[in-house]
Amino acid sequence: MNPAHLHLVLNHFPTIGFAVGLGLLAVAIALKKDELKRASLVVLFLAALITIATYLTGNAAQAALENRTDLSQAAIRTHEGAAFWGFVFIEITGFMAWLGLWYFRIVRRAANWNVAAVFVLGIVTLGVMTRASNLGGEIRHPEIQSEQEGAPPDVSNVPDIARSIGLFVRGHSWVWPACKTLHLIGLSLLLTVVLMVDLRLLGMAKKFSFAALYQLLPLGILGFGMNLVTGMVFFIASPEQYVKNASFHWKIAFVILAGINALYFMLMEEPWAVGPGDDAPGFAKLAAVSAIFLWVGVLFFGHMLPFLGNAF
Repeated sequence: MNPAHLHLVLNHFPTIGFAVGLGLLAVAIALKKDELKRASLVVLFLAALITIATYLTGNAAQAALENRTDLSQAAIRTHEGAAFWGFVFIEITGFMAWLGLWYFRIVRRAANWNVAAVFVLGIVTLGVMTRASNLGGEIRHPEIQSEQEGAPPDVSNVPDIARSIGLFVRGHSWVWPACKTLHLIGLSLLLTVVLMVDLRLLGMAKKFSFAALYQLLPLGILGFGMNLVTGMVFFIASPEQYVKNASFHWKIAFVILAGINALYFMLMEEPWAVGPGDDAPGFAKLAAVSAIFLWVGVLFFGHMLPFLGNAF
């Protein structure tokens, strides 16, 4: 199975999963059930994680179709632009859902401002994602296009936002090293927080409680946000170098698994019960070891990009 095949497997999950999460959130708001709101935020966060792989493998699918004379290149370009905006909106919504989960963990209830923001963003995101999905279906199935719509407009000479960003990065020599520096700073922040929190669960710095160290989480959030933005800049600037690189595939897989692993610390009570001088339970230690392993894997495969896969 290559990345293009994987895209075919994944491409429905973001839209359907997001619709389920948004519907669950609407029910939770109507019933005023905080636990149901929390569950909906988890679904939306997971949908955002899956979307990372879906969007990135979509570039491999595009590369496989770009020279096909029996397919509309205009439809492919239109879908590409819609998919980019769908990715942006779903990641913003997923980030807000993650903030909501963090707030719930701290104060033990859902934040009204966060729920409202996620719901409004979710409605917009679902509309954008649905349009991207429909446009993707029309590439291979033009018969589903309505007669009123007609053929997709010729956008071959219209630079979409993703291509414009790529041209800007490649056309200005300072952008890549600047983003690389920010990427390294972000990764340093993220790994520092991960190591401090997880090493505490493994028995180091026992004079601190888990909750006290977890207050450093905003720094980790900042680091991850910097990595996500700069990483997307790298990918948009030269997607062909990444979609063919096995190290990149492994890096993204480790990022997604690390995101799922982070849910344990958000949802479970075990780590939060670890006070000063306490020894963490076995499963919490396993989660901590897993987190360290996954983020070290992200670091390793990220640094192996120029050396494995022969794409750079």
